[in-house]
Amino acid sequence: MKRRDFIQKTAVSSAILTFGGLSLSSFSNKKTKRITILHTNDTHSHIDPFPSDHSKYPNMGGAARRASYINKVREENPNTLLFDAGDMFQGTPYFNYYGGELEFKIMNILKYDAATLGNHEFDNGLEGLAAQVPVAEFDIINANYDFSKTIMNGLTKPYKVYEKDGIKVGVFGLGVKLDGLVNKREYGETIYLDPIETANRMTKILKEDEKCDLVICLSHLGYAYDKNINPDMISDLDLAAQTQGIDLIIGGHTHTFLDKPTLVKNAIGEDVIVNQAGCFGLRMGQIDFIFEDNKLVSNSVRNINI
Repeated sequence: MKRRDFIQKTAVSSAILTFGGLSLSSFSNKKTKRITILHTNDTHSHIDPFPSDHSKYPNMGGAARRASYINKVREENPNTLLFDAGDMFQGTPYFNYYGGELEFKIMNILKYDAATLGNHEFDNGLEGLAAQVPVAEFDIINANYDFSKTIMNGLTKPYKVYEKDGIKVGVFGLGVKLDGLVNKREYGETIYLDPIETANRMTKILKEDEKCDLVICLSHLGYAYDKNINPDMISDLDLAAQTQGIDLIIGGHTHTFLDKPTLVKNAIGEDVIVNQAGCFGLRMGQIDFIFEDNKLVSNSVRNINI
């Protein structure tokens, strides 16, 4: 082959391989994104740390320590969302005196994105809860309490879609059955909707209509129950197994301290992460979801003592 012909053919081959300046290796470079989820549950008006002489939790917890950790994580990754799974109210004199206002104001300072309702949010009745909801600068999310015949009508959302770095995160909330747990006069004409049916309806909306890349349930159903004692109680483990489309269940109500999350196969055999961070603000859950080209590829979970 003549030298000039060789150079010409080599140049053509190089042009084909680089596709206008992009090498073949460029097609294996995937854009990676990290979405961090922080969560609490059952903080129960614990604003201050436990006292130094407490038998179980000396000097642990407190809103200031929580704030410090939240700020650290947000500095590392601005694509962070912060949620609570209910029972923010009741448990210390702060609630007795302020009725939930202080708790919500501190959550505003910490810049929570959303919370769901626990049974103790009803401790001052529907009127007491409705009076505090406008204080919250974050979304109150619940899909299975029908408040249409109560003063709470219009004050909550069944779901909310958040977008971080182009990733759409759909969040919906579920509450525990109030009958037998909360005095009827405190929840009035609130109608409890089946959590399994509600969850499947929500995930269909979030996946198919809203085109969410990640679906999270804020649940105050409780982690697990002894079916011999509570055969009709729906837990987070039941919810995960009997639904589809949920990626993460952030739980509350049972004050369960999980050293690591539980993985449950859903109704179509896909993994669902179930996590809960104890109670009283003593722990915070952190889940990092990794996306490549907007497809979820991996996650890591840890529960941090505060």
